[in-house]
Amino acid sequence: MKAADVPVQLPAAPPVLLSDGLRLRAYTDADAQLVRQVVDDPLIPLITTVPTTNDPRLIAEYIARQHSRLATGQGIQMVVAERDSDRAVGQAGFSVQGHGRLSVGYWIAPAHRRKGYAAAALALLSDWALTLPGLGRLELYVEPWNQGSWRAAEAAGFEREGLLRAWETVGQTRVDMFMYSRLP
Repeated sequence: MKAADVPVQLPAAPPVLLSDGLRLRAYTDADAQLVRQVVDDPLIPLITTVPTTNDPRLIAEYIARQHSRLATGQGIQMVVAERDSDRAVGQAGFSVQGHGRLSVGYWIAPAHRRKGYAAAALALLSDWALTLPGLGRLELYVEPWNQGSWRAAEAAGFEREGLLRAWETVGQTRVDMFMYSRLP
């Protein structure tokens, strides 16, 4: 087996990652409140599996899916919370892409944006992910118009590699994406 074919070794259980002001941790049932904050967001339910209604059953299913990602080897999704209060403000995680690659994603609830949470969470998650055996590359995709998101990526050490034209379907529309990477 070539080195590039070695799978990224995920941990058996989700870690708790701490920085000066943040905590990244597994979802709990209490985080349904966070999910309820973003069901009406114009973008988050479109690009994630967040439900588009406040239906408690759908929100519980969403949280269960976040737990199942690690168990099935798909990746890890964690809550971004304030370190001291543990107040949930968003989500950060990654999905396994194969060939030693992880694709990073994140979102912050609208009430908590523009406070540095995305960049701090992305840096914390990425620093930890870069220690995983078998990892050769972290990837991140951002819509060119989403200046806050690509600035967060750059602040967390990601480098823009280029523009992927008509890369992904968001809603009913093919959209361009900036491609970013961070290497070990």
